[in-house]
Amino acid sequence: MRTFRKRTTRTRTRALGLTGAVAAAALLLAACGNDGTTNGMAHGGTPSTTATATAPSAAAGTFNDADVMFAQMMIPHHEQALDMAELADGRAEDADVKKIVAAIEKAQDPEIQKMRAWLKGWGKPESAGMDHGMAGMMSEQDMKDLAAAKGKDFDRTFAELMIAHHEGAVEMAKTEQKDGGNAEAKALAGEVVTAQTAEIAELRKILDRL
Repeated sequence: MRTFRKRTTRTRTRALGLTGAVAAAALLLAACGNDGTTNGMAHGGTPSTTATATAPSAAAGTFNDADVMFAQMMIPHHEQALDMAELADGRAEDADVKKIVAAIEKAQDPEIQKMRAWLKGWGKPESAGMDHGMAGMMSEQDMKDLAAAKGKDFDRTFAELMIAHHEGAVEMAKTEQKDGGNAEAKALAGEVVTAQTAEIAELRKILDRL
């Protein structure tokens, strides 16, 4: 995913007279933390650097070029996987192929939205302009061949192409695990490696019996 919470006004009403002023002062003192700060200011008017104030900013700013490239490349990679999965509707015959299609659709669309949010938060463009130079990406002809297939022919073609597609995603995710600096991006990369490695193994079993 990073937004700051609005600070609430510590003193909600103005009290009239000396009694109200004393009460307001007591509330203000109670609101001060153990570090002697009030509303982000230390005693003497010096800005406070508490963990509460700085943690969200630090988390949002912790990324490097590898994180940016991972998101920029994985978004179109996931989008193509979803395009391939969509072609299964009315064409796939094998029940296990259909299960993998459902798993791809369930996992990868939310991951796309998450990576788009990262790039927006990092102030980086969504596209790296490298959609066709990434590992595992299908050619236009591959997609046409898949769209033209039906039944077991579709199941075999889908399994073969998706194995190559997943292998490319795993390769990119492992690079992010090694070179990335953002903890959330590296965690997602780990999920991609785990899920898609398992699906590769399942797709190979499907091919063996088709």
